[in-house]
Amino acid sequence: MGKIRDIMTDDVECCSLLDNMFEVAMKMKELNVGAIPIVDEQKLVGMITDRDIVIRGLAEKSPGSTKVEKVMSTNLVTVTGETTTQDAERLMSEHQIRRLPVVEGEKLVGIVSLGDFAIRDLTDEQAGHALSDISEQHNQIQ
Repeated sequence: MGKIRDIMTDDVECCSLLDNMFEVAMKMKELNVGAIPIVDEQKLVGMITDRDIVIRGLAEKSPGSTKVEKVMSTNLVTVTGETTTQDAERLMSEHQIRRLPVVEGEKLVGIVSLGDFAIRDLTDEQAGHALSDISEQHNQIQ
């Protein structure tokens, strides 16, 4: 059984609590990513997604200068490098998330996404299962 440390991305671009919504959006565009972890002196304090910017920022008519802490998600699901890929897949399905921050204590050490599962031959089935579960529940009308 594989471990998250074997498939995670460990060179993670982050933003800090000093950044604003516009700066994060520009970084997302530059890096072509949809989520950026927010750290405070290496301690993971939140995650901001493109959806957070739209729903909690723009749709609320917040200016681009709005600090990230006003729009970021703070109730994060995290894993450690020792977490099994199977357990991570289960967490992603349960919580309907496509990315998991990888931490040691409170320090961010990496991130794992569905894409990380998909590019590893041994975990193709897990990535497909997680994506199927996440997509299935997102498409349900509530």
